[in-house]
Amino acid sequence: MIPFSILDLAPVAEGYSVADSLKMSRRMAIAAEENQFARFWLAEHHGMAGVASSATSVVLSYIGAATSTIRIGSGGVMLPNHSPLVIAEQFGTLAELYPGRVDLGLGRAPGTDMQTARALRRNMEASVDSYPDDVLELQRLLGQSVQGVMAVPGYNTNIPLWMLGSSLYSAQVAAEFGLPYSFASHFAPDQLIQALTVYRRNFKASEQLAKPYTMAGVMAVVADTDEEAKYLFTSAQQQFVNLRRNRNVPFAKPVDTMNNIWSPSEKRMVDHMLQYAMVGSKESVAFQLMSFLELTNVDELIVSMPIHDAEARLKSLRLMAEIRDSF
Repeated sequence: MIPFSILDLAPVAEGYSVADSLKMSRRMAIAAEENQFARFWLAEHHGMAGVASSATSVVLSYIGAATSTIRIGSGGVMLPNHSPLVIAEQFGTLAELYPGRVDLGLGRAPGTDMQTARALRRNMEASVDSYPDDVLELQRLLGQSVQGVMAVPGYNTNIPLWMLGSSLYSAQVAAEFGLPYSFASHFAPDQLIQALTVYRRNFKASEQLAKPYTMAGVMAVVADTDEEAKYLFTSAQQQFVNLRRNRNVPFAKPVDTMNNIWSPSEKRMVDHMLQYAMVGSKESVAFQLMSFLELTNVDELIVSMPIHDAEARLKSLRLMAEIRDSF
């Protein structure tokens, strides 16, 4: 079976605090390590009432201190929000603190609304247009080059870079630079197969990677029964409805039915965006999982678990590990 990893969005659950959210991410990371998941990644989002991982490198240091073997990293850092030097220094520091355990996944999207993006980026057009050059500059800063500005920490850490995305653009950049590629099919399913195909066909070997390496993201809610899992999954469904309605609220408690919450058009939108979500008992999710892996032939799977209740989220992680180990 291919490696399984965890993508954690540090969800701020309705009725709980940001501090509670970060403590829960720590518990998830410890459980992921105990259950032999390969990586524990956090994603950069800004200005969202339901996400606590905006200062991604800071949270990763908290996670790194609580674990000892699992790889920790970003899924991802939105590079146009930052200068390459700042990210090299932040992740270089992590690499010195937790050697051999740090990944740096990069994205191009703002990870927020446009108003907040302008506050982050200052110059929106220039930061997006320079994305490929910024990736190369970041790679240089983390390598052994002594020319130009030096990142300290960062220099000679050679942290492995990943390209993340939900479009053909990111697949093309990853292939051109010879970097591993992770597709965000957990919320953007439309170009999954096409992007993987473009990446594999156009891949150029690099010092970091000799052949294509692909990862795909999925949501998973695993419980004792299909009915319980579907109930827990209503939190994620509400989250996507709230995003569509521009309602910036914490991660919602589950509900018995979504019928009185979403409109027919909203239901179609959510069902489409979450079409690769794996929801159900161990038996049901095992079937969904095998179908997805046969469809994509990815080298690694990264799983997010959008569950409001902390104990149910930890149980879902353990059940997913049991599914993986049963193949």
